[in-house]
Amino acid sequence: MGRENKNQTWMSEFFLLGLSSDWGTQVSLFVLFLAMYLVTILGNVLILLLIRLDSRLHTPMYFFLSVLSFVDLCYSNSIAPQLLAHLLSAHKSIPFHRCVFQLYTSLAFGGSEFFLLGAMAYDRYMAVCHPLHYTVIMHGWLCLGLATGCLAAGFMNSLMEAIITFRLPLCHNIINHFACETLAVLRLSCVDISFNKVMVAVSGFLVIMLPCFLVLFSYARIVAAIVRIRSAPGRSKVFGTCTSHLTVVSMCFGATIFTYLGPRSASSVEGEKMVALFYAVVTPMLNPLIYSLRNKEVMAALRKVLEKLRDKG
Repeated sequence: MGRENKNQTWMSEFFLLGLSSDWGTQVSLFVLFLAMYLVTILGNVLILLLIRLDSRLHTPMYFFLSVLSFVDLCYSNSIAPQLLAHLLSAHKSIPFHRCVFQLYTSLAFGGSEFFLLGAMAYDRYMAVCHPLHYTVIMHGWLCLGLATGCLAAGFMNSLMEAIITFRLPLCHNIINHFACETLAVLRLSCVDISFNKVMVAVSGFLVIMLPCFLVLFSYARIVAAIVRIRSAPGRSKVFGTCTSHLTVVSMCFGATIFTYLGPRSASSVEGEKMVALFYAVVTPMLNPLIYSLRNKEVMAALRKVLEKLRDKG
């Protein structure tokens, strides 16, 4: 639905084409994504609880990990519930205000995660390259300031993108996506969107490439420091503290660089949806698994909590 006013169209709602029009496929996807969503909620809440309950995890690295889990929870909840509801619905509509809110929050928390991964890389750099001054430099207020700055940067960037996206006059209200996503909404416009494409590219550079450069710089210095360690067990121990973060960085930056900075073509739309789906559903689920299964301290904290619960029982 919409109404015309001076050659501009205002939409009261949008219709999402989703992932498939086949009912059997949608039911199968619903079961799969519901299981993944529940694992996402359970895994990230568990990480938050373990870090809160175990004093051994009250360090800068685990502070940033707790913020990452919070961001993953918020990002997943900005998209997954609606995605699940639409998989079992024949009428895949979303009101205009909810579409704006979804685009804004998903961009905000998604952007915040990239800045946060950059801050986590800086933390690992300080821990490996300046171990004697690490606790002095990475004090509580600095960690809090870095986390707050990451969230503020993500939300400010999202506000800018949302404003310039939804000010465009739209020709129709059928979005070829499973969520209100910037590139999908831009394709609805009746006018030239060259300016918007430039702004998306600038936003992509600031949100994706700047943290990526910080990660590359930090790990270049970390690798140089590891090479100088003479003992193989020492090198393995130091590098082991970075493997979880490196794995998450590779997933997040790789998928999003492909989505937003890759070549554009009509045939790439479905590919964009698949990559966006991976980032929205799979990555928030894998992050706590990667940080728990590959982390001895987190697993030790989990065993400690389970032992306490068993003793009480």
